Amino acid sequence: MPTGKIMIVDDEEDVREAIKLQLTGKNFQVLEAGDGAEAINILNQEDHLIHVAVILCDIRMPNVDGVECIDYLKANAPGIPIVVITAFPDAELAASLMKKGIKEYLVKPVDKEKLNAIVDSLIAGGKDVGL
Repeated sequence: MPTGKIMIVDDEEDVREAIKLQLTGKNFQVLEAGDGAEAINILNQEDHLIHVAVILCDIRMPNVDGVECIDYLKANAPGIPIVVITAFPDAELAASLMKKGIKEYLVKPVDKEKLNAIVDSLIAGGKDVGL
């Protein structure tokens, strides 16, 4: 029985599948979204805003991109830790996103052990409070 939820936001289905495979063995339900708009829509359904423990978010996506999605999440679900996973590293963007409160900025392909360690650490740390 899953104990919580992890959301993967990426426009490439094969990337979402690869990340899901890297997280196998974790006792979590995985929610998937193909862009920021879909992620926002899913998070606003049921009790997802309460039970999502970590969001893994790409930046370059159609419709609502990762930056817009992160802005929305920080305004509406500030306690959920966000990890950016992108194929296009940008030091300036990484710095601005860290100032907005993302927890990690990873470049694809992401090392399985590193991803698992980050997710484990963020889950153990719980949601941010008082932001």
